[in-house]
Amino acid sequence: MKNNKNLKVAIVMGSQSDYKTMRLVEKVLKNLGVSFKTLIISAHRTPKRMYDFASKAKKNNFGVIIAGAGGSAHLPGMISALTTIPVLGVPIESKKLKGLDSLLSIAQMPKGIPVGTLAIGEDGAINSALLAASIIANNNSKIRMKLENWRLLQSRSVKKRPK
Repeated sequence: MKNNKNLKVAIVMGSQSDYKTMRLVEKVLKNLGVSFKTLIISAHRTPKRMYDFASKAKKNNFGVIIAGAGGSAHLPGMISALTTIPVLGVPIESKKLKGLDSLLSIAQMPKGIPVGTLAIGEDGAINSALLAASIIANNNSKIRMKLENWRLLQSRSVKKRPK
């Protein structure tokens, strides 16, 4: 990696329809000042693109990869098999099984190929961005301060009493 202080996050998804969920990752990362790049990469339809991306991810200064996937959800695991960069999987909610198929596909990785698995859908997308920012913040005090401030504002937003 070029510079640990300037690591960025890769946001990848299997198809354009996944962007409805994954755009929330962009929104949170923007808010926290974390650099990112968003790409559509299908493990099944664009395997060469996936291989090229994953094999060059470290060289391209990515510190975390967030992969959103629906259905059989192979994208996070396949990318993780090709790189040692942390991969966070976001199961995309599907019509048939409401994302449970994706959740199980991402969570049930064989030993030796880890993927951090988040909740299905929007909650998972938002939490993946926060987790990625936390990882980047280990080497970036500016991002760490923004993340701490974000959490402080979140805590302050909770009312002490109902109205």
